Amino acid sequence: MADLLWWQYALIGLIFIWSGFVRSGLGFGGAVLALPFLLLILDEPLVFLPLIGVHLLIFSSWIAWRGHRRTRGERDASDQGNIDWRYLWHSLKIMIVPKLVGVFGLLTLPGDIMTTIIFGIVIVYAIGYVLNRPFRSNHPWVDNLFLMLGGYVSGTSLIGAPLIVAVYGTHVARHQLRDTLFVLWFILVVIKMGSFLIAGVDLQLIHHLWLLPCALAGHLVGERFHAHMVKSETPLFFRVLGTVLIVVSLMGIAKSLEVL
Repeated sequence: MADLLWWQYALIGLIFIWSGFVRSGLGFGGAVLALPFLLLILDEPLVFLPLIGVHLLIFSSWIAWRGHRRTRGERDASDQGNIDWRYLWHSLKIMIVPKLVGVFGLLTLPGDIMTTIIFGIVIVYAIGYVLNRPFRSNHPWVDNLFLMLGGYVSGTSLIGAPLIVAVYGTHVARHQLRDTLFVLWFILVVIKMGSFLIAGVDLQLIHHLWLLPCALAGHLVGERFHAHMVKSETPLFFRVLGTVLIVVSLMGIAKSLEVL
């Protein structure tokens, strides 16, 4: 990112504020709802994915730890805790191979092809937001398919959360869902970051000094939004968000294909 202009750095900072807001406000989606905007500034996924990965590790750990502390003194003898370990390990067995395949694809495919794939995935998610019909899973084979696809997409770009959440929402108790997902994100991102280290990918460590505070600012605002959203449904918010994502993704695909 050394060759960017000052206004491009400013936009990247704003996008990471947005990413932190979405991650804490929705519980997932910090990558899928930020990466399209980042790729419009710099069309190189391997520049931004290490930054997003570190933020996921930090904030997923923080939120899961806070949730554990908040409820530790409130459990009765029959309560198994805030994390559904049984389903977590079951799902990981299904996702691990597609996850590794996705990581390999990210490290070998050309950047423009990978960018086009990412934008295409985002469009599919965004259409679900616009129609107010997010992914749902009701059958075992669909569960496994969504988990495998979610693992693969997570391996390629860290944006497989909507597919994975669709399955977890039907199998994990509501009071365990948030913390279980954050443990899952932590495990998946550790695998991703390990592959980056092995492959010698630049982790952009110097840029964490200013982007982490940006993500933290968004995170704190997102906490307030989450508390409000729990009390009231906001379908209009997701429809507007989905529309914007479709427009941005189409522009990104056109850019990556050198149509513009």
